[in-house]
Amino acid sequence: MWKFYYKMDELKFRDAKLEDLEKIVEIYNSTIGSRMITADTEPISVESRNEWFYEHTPEKRPLWVIKDPENKMVGWVSFSSFYGRPAYNSTVEISIYMDEHFRGKGYGKTTLQYCIDNAGKFGVKTLLGFIFLHNEPSIKLFQHFGFEDWGILPNVAVLDGVERSLKILGKRIG
Repeated sequence: MWKFYYKMDELKFRDAKLEDLEKIVEIYNSTIGSRMITADTEPISVESRNEWFYEHTPEKRPLWVIKDPENKMVGWVSFSSFYGRPAYNSTVEISIYMDEHFRGKGYGKTTLQYCIDNAGKFGVKTLLGFIFLHNEPSIKLFQHFGFEDWGILPNVAVLDGVERSLKILGKRIG
């Protein structure tokens, strides 16, 4: 198990603004080439993320930007509605994306802890992570915080001709 160094005092979380969207997309696009984080295979445009941006609200489904002590955006995190039906309103999918220059510094741990600590403010009782099975670092991160294996969707994605499975990790918090 990892030794956890809580870096909340090093990071600032704030609600994303429309002017942050370009950097949010830049960070997202930087993960596509690894074929470990997202099922997108080509870079996306800022314009294509406008609707997604407005689906997030500070009151219910936050999209936070993560800033370091120098006020540089090092990543972003969002709560997204699960399955789009009212009965699932207390369940969210967490998405965490870190700038490539700030990965491996413990910021993902701090971010996931922040999500767990604040989820109840949004009426969230269940947190979900959908992670490619071959993305072992992210799986270990979520498991470190008590997320349990809730299932595997075998071979549901094809990345560069290779079938990839998706692991569902969940945590009840309320």
